[in-house]
Amino acid sequence: MDDVAAIPEAGSEGIGASIILAGAPATPAASAWEAMRSVTLDPQRLMRNRIVSLNQSDPAALAYDMLRTKLLRNRQEGSWRSLGITSPTTGCGKTTMALNLALSFARQRELRIALVDLDLRRPRVAAVTGHKQEIGTEEFLMGRCPIERFMVRVADNLAIGASPKSTPNSSELLQHTATGETLEGLTTILKADIVIYDLPPMLVSDDCLAVLPLVDRMILVVGAEQSTVAEIDVCERELSEQEKLLGVVLNKCRHKAAQYDNYQS
Repeated sequence: MDDVAAIPEAGSEGIGASIILAGAPATPAASAWEAMRSVTLDPQRLMRNRIVSLNQSDPAALAYDMLRTKLLRNRQEGSWRSLGITSPTTGCGKTTMALNLALSFARQRELRIALVDLDLRRPRVAAVTGHKQEIGTEEFLMGRCPIERFMVRVADNLAIGASPKSTPNSSELLQHTATGETLEGLTTILKADIVIYDLPPMLVSDDCLAVLPLVDRMILVVGAEQSTVAEIDVCERELSEQEKLLGVVLNKCRHKAAQYDNYQS
């Protein structure tokens, strides 16, 4: 894929009320995927939080779809299954990127997608989606609860695992043997085609470096007029040395993408 992609700032148009994210009800003898609780996300809440991948009229939605297609093309060539989303510092929009990509991937109905929030110091996925999860991420990573109790299905082919609570000793937890075993088994147990991890910023703590060996590929999200060249260079060099980096995404761009008149997908 290209080294750099640009994502414009999302607009404010609402998503049509006809869009509902809900899966089929679970059955007692079902697999882990089917046994998950099914929840419906609020489209208007998603839009307020700049989650636009279901709104085809927003220019940013097209940018996410283009990035999705590039990633799928790269995946065919490289056969990776897990994708980490990180940034140099906070506020670059990595959680927004992770959720928009997950929803964009999920529109490919033949794919099964999972998204897990591993930014344990400042988890944002639960707050953005409005998901109220009582089980903490630590319990899940340490193997004290099954996958189907921690994760929920928000579409027939999309599941999210997120806790609103911050986790103490996050670096040590992410480096624990149990965490590696849990994440290693996640893809197999869920039979997921792609697992997306919303990871901590690289330059704020060592949390991202702790989990990096467990992720196949990485995307670095940098904030326009926010991330410095020095910050980007440090992160890009670290990820490239470990042969993890797929590309750098410039987020929060002010320019508007070119549009076709009367063009509909």
